[in-house]
Amino acid sequence: MAVTFRRSIRILPGVRLNLNRRSWSFTLGKGKGPRHTFGSRGRRTTSMNLPGPFGYRRTTTSRSRRGGR
Repeated sequence: MAVTFRRSIRILPGVRLNLNRRSWSFTLGKGKGPRHTFGSRGRRTTSMNLPGPFGYRRTTTSRSRRGGR
């Protein structure tokens, strides 16, 4: 079994700092309504829980931080 490190720290109501072994991210928003996550690797995610089995998620990655060829 692999050893993992993951930590989520609440900075203010509705603001979290998420840490893991290789990167960090900030999450803005809480409970009802959209949540926006901004990662250290250039990834931005917007998500929202909708009633029933529905949900919304949109992820974008900045091209300047991508490890492309």
